[in-house]
Amino acid sequence: MSIDVTRLGRRPGSMVTLRNTVASPARIGLDMIAIAQGAPLDLDLRVESVSEGVLVTGTVAGPTVGECVRCLAPVDGHVQVALTELFAYPDSATEATTEEDEVGRVVDDRIDLEQSVIDAVGLELPFAPVCRPDCPGLCPQCGVVLADEPGHQHAAIDPRWAKLAGMLPAEPDEPRGDQ
Repeated sequence: MSIDVTRLGRRPGSMVTLRNTVASPARIGLDMIAIAQGAPLDLDLRVESVSEGVLVTGTVAGPTVGECVRCLAPVDGHVQVALTELFAYPDSATEATTEEDEVGRVVDDRIDLEQSVIDAVGLELPFAPVCRPDCPGLCPQCGVVLADEPGHQHAAIDPRWAKLAGMLPAEPDEPRGDQ
């Protein structure tokens, strides 16, 4: 996602509007949800020359795919992020006074938006995506999807009380031996 800024020159105030759809160069996002590699990214950007470099503002949007953290069902969605990033000109005061990873750089009259988009999308995506807010998840004992079987349960006996279960009659209507 590289943009040629040659036509801006180094004239502060020069501006270009960029509306384009590009393929995602890599998987962008988190472990459980992301924009897939090759998915369409809609760019609506304003690229403006300022005294210290090139200022990029606008939005980036794309489809997301992932899995619910509770039940592992597929989760599809859409993410739109606001992007504001400064790319410093070579030999500018900003380049001289900042670390390389703090501000992007204009290299050979080109700016690379890939890392800026990765950072912005990563911050916008949910860390724990769910298929719906009230998703009950999976049964911790057998792994069945609880949304598919709402009455699902196991007769779990606390192991400390398991011996007492043998003293109970097989049927609730049976009398015990001491009655």
